[in-house]
Amino acid sequence: MAAVCAENDRREASRALVAADWLAACRRMVDGQREVFAAAPSIAERTVYEGIGEGGDRALAIDRRCEDIVFRELDAMHADGNAFTAISEERGEVGFDAAESEVRVVIDPIDGSLNARRTIPSHCLSIAVAGGGSMADVEFGYVYDFGASEEFIATRRDGAQLNGRPIRAEGPGHGIEVVGLESAEPGWILPAVDGLRGKAFRVRSIGAIAITLAYVAAGRLDGMLTARVCRSVDAAGGQLIAREAGARVEFEDLDLAHTPLGLDARYRLAAGLDSDVLAVMLEAQEPAG
Repeated sequence: MAAVCAENDRREASRALVAADWLAACRRMVDGQREVFAAAPSIAERTVYEGIGEGGDRALAIDRRCEDIVFRELDAMHADGNAFTAISEERGEVGFDAAESEVRVVIDPIDGSLNARRTIPSHCLSIAVAGGGSMADVEFGYVYDFGASEEFIATRRDGAQLNGRPIRAEGPGHGIEVVGLESAEPGWILPAVDGLRGKAFRVRSIGAIAITLAYVAAGRLDGMLTARVCRSVDAAGGQLIAREAGARVEFEDLDLAHTPLGLDARYRLAAGLDSDVLAVMLEAQEPAG
């Protein structure tokens, strides 16, 4: 009985954090990051590195500054009495009284870092708040596309929105017209492109997994796939937005409850407007990566 009560208390604590005003916090993060980008408008100014992030990539100075803005808001959430573990591409896992809570906050300060560095507009802030350690536990997802000034949000069991309006993963119904292909190093994508031959009309590579998932949620893309493995920070927010809009999402052969949010986890990702499109994406993905 004591164990059951403790588990119920843990779940209530998780729900309490998820119910906190994460949307307002995310919007403050966006405002701060806009200032970072405005202060470094050129390619040269954005091509300044500061070591290696915990995710294994070379860390740009603008990545660090954007992450600092995120953590400023996390500090404020913690000061308000919330306990959680932050999982960030640059800093790794950071505990905020983590022993008291199973809540995870999964952060990619800039999804599409190469785009941001080269001043290509499509890059985003991606945030996911989860009541546990798996993709199935994600309760709130947030993706802000700085290029289009578009805000995608989702709350578990409450649907997805684009700039405050509900969205559904519904295309024009003309077959598989356009597919998003991520992890676009030529050697990785060629097998996937060949797998889509005769099945999809066009391919787009946006350069940011979270935005590509959001585009499936909005019906802009019929499906998407990664040509190689991705990380939780790339996908956690976007996958909830896509699923809440009605899309199908799959991480290889893992069910969502066994798809971990830890920074060391790696998996290929595919999504489709429906199960038939998803099946085509998975088939095309099989020989890739």
